[in-house]
Amino acid sequence: MKTIRDTGRPDLLRRGTVAALAAACAAIAATDVLNPQYSPVSEVVSRYVNGSVGWLVTLALLAIGAASAALTARLGRLSGPSTGRTAARRTGRAALAVWAVGVLVAAAFPADPPGRWSRPSVSEMVHGAAAWPAFVALPVAALLLTGSLAARWPVGRTALFAATAASVLTTVALAVCLVDVMDGPSLGLGSAPTLVGLVERLAIAADLAWLALAATATAPRVRDDRNVHA
Repeated sequence: MKTIRDTGRPDLLRRGTVAALAAACAAIAATDVLNPQYSPVSEVVSRYVNGSVGWLVTLALLAIGAASAALTARLGRLSGPSTGRTAARRTGRAALAVWAVGVLVAAAFPADPPGRWSRPSVSEMVHGAAAWPAFVALPVAALLLTGSLAARWPVGRTALFAATAASVLTTVALAVCLVDVMDGPSLGLGSAPTLVGLVERLAIAADLAWLALAATATAPRVRDDRNVHA
């Protein structure tokens, strides 16, 4: 059976996307370590922009937003029966674009310091208005795109679906925590007044895992010529 290989530039975009996501993870971890005055269990990541090396939070958000935008563009250039331009896939790409833009806007407008949930600044309100839709959009994109990505990359099927499920579940949990904490910390455990920081980090981890897997699924690979001409 005759096969051909995808043509075009070397797959620098995929590698760059994964590298940017890894750098964002490292930056977030560094801010947690370098700001012992904050609790990663109770404080969301964006609050750390007001602490030591707060610029790392901005850098992490910019890296995530840029990587997501690059992935959105890459998905738009794919062809074949498993990545055709169906309504679901177009909607999935649109949701991924909402996530990318939301993260970039959240990077441009820093969050307030801890303890100001009820007295937000203008920057905080813009940050929240961008972050909320972004957190909702990513699991929507995952739900709509995972099927076609799994068809393109069968070996990663289980991981893609697992990351999608994790993104959906952690986002629901995060929404509950965020709504609850607006009137003051609650739903805590032990000495932690709230678990919103921990739940947000789990949601971010699930989202970044899906993005990395999705980027890997878009890599050029050997394809049967029936797929190319379908």
